[in-house]
Amino acid sequence: MQVVKEFSVSLVNKPGVLAGVMKALGRAKVNVVAMTLSDSARHGVLRLVVAQTATAAKVLGGLGVPVKQSDVLQIKLANKAGAMAEVAGKLAAAHVNIAYAYCTSGASGGRTTGIINVENLPKAMKVLGAEKTHKDGAVVRRSQGSRRS
Repeated sequence: MQVVKEFSVSLVNKPGVLAGVMKALGRAKVNVVAMTLSDSARHGVLRLVVAQTATAAKVLGGLGVPVKQSDVLQIKLANKAGAMAEVAGKLAAAHVNIAYAYCTSGASGGRTTGIINVENLPKAMKVLGAEKTHKDGAVVRRSQGSRRS
């Protein structure tokens, strides 16, 4: 888990607008880690996390569209049913509200990436960061017999 920058880009809801943004990022060699697009009748909000934040900021800034940056949690999840439910349940138990969340599709190794915007980032990190992970992102869990009472 890590805190990353997310870009929220306001786009006019017309054919080709999203394609133009994505082509500009592609030309600049910006790798999109995760993205979602929500719309209304006239405008859409593109939210994306990228690997090259500084380059993306320059590209998006040069497009003349409203752009906002926010800190969000990027978490590695198993690509299986209930993976996000487990994370959401832990945050709910700690009374941390999730404003919104989205995930990538599955990647090699059976992993996926979740992006979560929470109202209390330090508390969410404390709640979710208590688990240790292997280098491959798999959660390390102690067996029932080795847990302290």
